[in-house]
Amino acid sequence: AIILVHWLLTVWGCMNYMFPASYAWGNFSVLAVGIWAIVQRDSLDAIMMFLTGLLLTVLTDIIHISVFYPPNNYLTDAKRFSIGMAIFSLLLKPVSCYLVYRMYRERGGE
Repeated sequence: AIILVHWLLTVWGCMNYMFPASYAWGNFSVLAVGIWAIVQRDSLDAIMMFLTGLLLTVLTDIIHISVFYPPNNYLTDAKRFSIGMAIFSLLLKPVSCYLVYRMYRERGGE
């Protein structure tokens, strides 16, 4: 569910070409590592890399949103929706990090 929600929010955040390609590459590559973590249920490395990637994308998302936020007179409804979904994804990532950390502990992590 975490992967699906963040994938959908990232797609909606990228649909208006407001953010650079690094926003999409960063988020989608972390989601790919998340799929690896789902497939490899016994791997602590996969879940740890997914957790680390989520934490790093929190930082990069803050930078992308703050640097590329357009002036108010250039905001269309589509841009507002795209920014809103990117912000919602950013706000949801700490909850996702907590849930991934719980999965890490269930798999035997310290």
